[in-house]
Amino acid sequence: MRNKLFLKSRKEQSCIFPNKKGSGFYAFLFILPSLLGVCIFKLVPFADVLKRSFYRGMSDEFFGIGNYISILSNEAFRLAAANTLRFIAVCIPVLMAFSMFIAVIIGECRYAENFFKTTSLIPMALPAASLAFLWKAAFHKNGLVNGLIIYMGGTPKDFMGSSFAFYMLIICYLWRNTGYNTVLWSASLSNISTNLYEAASVDGAGPVRQFFLITLPGIKQDFFIIGILSLINSFKVFREAYLVAGSYPHTSMYLLQHLFNNWFASLDMDKLCAGAVMTAGIIFFLILLLKKISGGELQ
Repeated sequence: MRNKLFLKSRKEQSCIFPNKKGSGFYAFLFILPSLLGVCIFKLVPFADVLKRSFYRGMSDEFFGIGNYISILSNEAFRLAAANTLRFIAVCIPVLMAFSMFIAVIIGECRYAENFFKTTSLIPMALPAASLAFLWKAAFHKNGLVNGLIIYMGGTPKDFMGSSFAFYMLIICYLWRNTGYNTVLWSASLSNISTNLYEAASVDGAGPVRQFFLITLPGIKQDFFIIGILSLINSFKVFREAYLVAGSYPHTSMYLLQHLFNNWFASLDMDKLCAGAVMTAGIIFFLILLLKKISGGELQ
């Protein structure tokens, strides 16, 4: 009976995947709906944005690269672009290094590994509005932090109305995304055989040497994808920044997302399209840079 069921299941599988040569075609059919969704809702609209970036406003008047020249000479764009690049340059290396360190520490605490993995994802699960309310209540002029400073005899600070707002944004990003990256690094670390560490210990290699000779090479293959996810999440910090400080925050935390949101509100579609195309180009360059750093080849 068992053999008949086995042969039946094998026959059903052969109907779905007749041979190994044709399996690629059937696999393509599975991803076809998602591929169509990406083309219809992502690539086609972006193609329209690319086209409109060369036209004046919403008209059919061809403007060439005039829109690009206009936004490059725009002081608000230069400020937002500089802040965004500075934010990415600071946050992504710090996040990846810090989350990797925590993942290694958690990996050593086998008895509490699942507990730490679960609790580290709590900030990621919190709604953006709740998180914004938490940070606003803590760092407002009359918030909890200033209350503590006054209680200790210090001078209260305007955290969100000074250059410290930029570092508040960094802290918010790290606090929200560290747990997520830690889980990703932990999954990567779990693929490294413990036999390698045991053999290294026998040969007299300490924890630091094991980290550089075994751990880093073992997780290098996942560096690219974790870096890309960190880059994508860095643009999502706009939600908290907007809810805490509004459309026009302090200049130190005025990001491209603020600028694009304001252009959209004022219907400056020509500037918005040109800025979106330039931002997409910068993101693509950063992806190539991450791929180069990870030592991989673009497929």
